[in-house]
Amino acid sequence: MNFAIFNTYNILICTYSRLTMSGVWVFKNGVVRLVENPGAGSMQGASRGKVLVHLPTNQVVTSYEVLERMLTSLGWERYYDDPDLFQFHKRSTVHLISLPKSFNKLKSMHMYDIVVKNRNVFEVRDS
Repeated sequence: MNFAIFNTYNILICTYSRLTMSGVWVFKNGVVRLVENPGAGSMQGASRGKVLVHLPTNQVVTSYEVLERMLTSLGWERYYDDPDLFQFHKRSTVHLISLPKSFNKLKSMHMYDIVVKNRNVFEVRDS
């Protein structure tokens, strides 16, 4: 792991060689967030080079309709509390999957959240 800290701009740049991820951690107003591939500003969502794959079928998730079908078969229920988010809840757990309303804004961090909450069912791969 390599780090470079720029105090003037309040930015921490990290390169994760073991995870094959890189990005810029931005500290602003007491909040830390990872900006992935900072040079790829015009690219959005799943087109960034990562795809979510459903392992039992080896199918790439291409829409929320496809994802919803897969998650409901695993016991997840659609959660309609926030109209700005696409959310799922599993009754047997405290887990909540919160995704941006538009599939085009889906980022790898959302994909990894799905993977962690559904072990051995989904995987994030390079496209």
